[in-house]
Amino acid sequence: MQPRIPVLYTTQQLQERVHDLAADIASIMPKELVVVGLLKGSFIFCADLVREMHRAGLQPQMDFMTLSSYGKGKESSGKVDILQDVQEEVVGKTVLIVDDILESGRTLAFARNLLLSRGAADVKIVVLLDKPGKRKVAVEPDFTGFIVPDRFVVGYGLDHAGYHRELPFIGYLEAH
Repeated sequence: MQPRIPVLYTTQQLQERVHDLAADIASIMPKELVVVGLLKGSFIFCADLVREMHRAGLQPQMDFMTLSSYGKGKESSGKVDILQDVQEEVVGKTVLIVDDILESGRTLAFARNLLLSRGAADVKIVVLLDKPGKRKVAVEPDFTGFIVPDRFVVGYGLDHAGYHRELPFIGYLEAH
């Protein structure tokens, strides 16, 4: 039996916010940039965002990285592993990292520093969700969808042990 998952953000709220984020990004980013989606959690957000960025006049190249600091647990291990690296050349390019959620900051700081060390001209970060109270590393997003309460959120790409990514909304798992 699937657990009841209370809704934090509806499908319509997500669509409206992604549209607004794309407009904000298009207002300050160059027309040509490399978008790096952090998998697996950002895949739905990233797909919706790049379509909206296209509508806003940008021409992003796409690439992906798979980084992990969670495994199957609910807490970060504190160590970031590269499971899949970018294929796109980033030297001299503007990069926009797309992530589902910013909590400890370890993964995003690692990705930003890695891309800068590889010669990216500039690296900006967009996150759908931000939990600033959970920050362990000094990193802040350039663009934020929503500030979320300290709950374990799922849906719209975010999972718990591989489940709930398919939900068209963002909800949270209730404590047992």
